[in-house]
Amino acid sequence: HYARVVKLDNGRFTVKQAAYAAKDQTYMLYQLTQDQLARTLMPLADLTKEEVRQIAREAGLAVAEKHDSQEICFVLNGGYAEYIDEHTDGKLPPPGDFVDEEGNVLGRHKGIVNYTVGQRKGLGIALGYPVFVKRIDAESNTVVLGDEASVHQSSIMCGDLNFMSVEDICPGEKLRANVKIRYHHAATAATLERVDDDRVLVIFDEPVKAPAPGQSAVFYDSDNRVIGGGIIQQG
Repeated sequence: HYARVVKLDNGRFTVKQAAYAAKDQTYMLYQLTQDQLARTLMPLADLTKEEVRQIAREAGLAVAEKHDSQEICFVLNGGYAEYIDEHTDGKLPPPGDFVDEEGNVLGRHKGIVNYTVGQRKGLGIALGYPVFVKRIDAESNTVVLGDEASVHQSSIMCGDLNFMSVEDICPGEKLRANVKIRYHHAATAATLERVDDDRVLVIFDEPVKAPAPGQSAVFYDSDNRVIGGGIIQQG
């Protein structure tokens, strides 16, 4: 992975952005434990992708010319829906309704696994104005659509927390951080506030577009070191 393991003055381990920032993978590593980090080496920390390819060429490895993966690495062909279909014996959620925030039916969708929060393209519905996926409701099998402004949020709640550079955030404590809500996303300045034993409230300085429940939110300090992170919960 393109990341760097560092040991801090407080004795804790964390991961920090690698020298090759374009391929930084710290976002995916925030769930590692202290025991795992203490035993982890990341030799790509100071290398660019081209330097890694050159080392592979010199070693005669076929992967030297392998194309970069742009999506989730274990989905080799097709898309996410096809992958889920193959691994659930075809038991995909059935088609359902597109609705607006008031519950008015706008059209039909192909099944909720085909959509993600913030999506605009490929919805298969034409309303005469741009619409985005605002929320996916698995219980009612509906996809809620709204305009672009409606998919921006000023705060999110995160659970399933793991902390790296600090042991924890105490209840009522507030901590400044830069927060990524998806892998290819510039971190946004925010305040973290522990609201109970299991959750942290993230309040952004500026609204962020389409934070998706189930995705990770990763917290960084000003030196691009991971403070911790959690799973975005349904608002």
